[in-house]
Amino acid sequence: MAEKSTIARPYAQAAFDLAQQQGKLKEWSEMLQWLAAVAADDAAMDLVGNPEISQEAKIKLFTDVCADKLNEQGKSMLTVLAENRRLTVLPEIAQQFEEQRAEAEKTVEAEVTTPYPLSDEQQQAMIAALKNRLGREVTLVNTTDESLIGGAIIRAGDLVIDASVTGQLERLTNTLMH
Repeated sequence: MAEKSTIARPYAQAAFDLAQQQGKLKEWSEMLQWLAAVAADDAAMDLVGNPEISQEAKIKLFTDVCADKLNEQGKSMLTVLAENRRLTVLPEIAQQFEEQRAEAEKTVEAEVTTPYPLSDEQQQAMIAALKNRLGREVTLVNTTDESLIGGAIIRAGDLVIDASVTGQLERLTNTLMH
């Protein structure tokens, strides 16, 4: 079977194109996140993977859970995915849609891992520095990992900056060992 990301690509592109044309990127994003959450649920996947259950019943599961989040085009997309037995790729569709949305809106989500929570002032400084470096609007997510000792690890799209004390010690150890 082809990779899920390959299968998801045309569906994500079609959803993105329609959402952009309608000016409803945020609404489609929320809808796809809901559908992806249902698709990622183990119980739902057991049902989706069961060949004895009709495609209509599978569609009903998704529409019942996501009822107030689905628009007509979302329901149509769900029907097409079910008919093509592609409901399992919904998480990948949502992920690819978000990547396209971020590219179109010139935004990026940056995860900053520090040994302690950043203050509001530190977060604003980090956002400003990343915005300057990346040339995009930045949404910051601060996670903590006490094993870092100090510093930070920054992940924004394909960019990874390890400025942690732990990372520096590991690099020093590798340098001394070789």
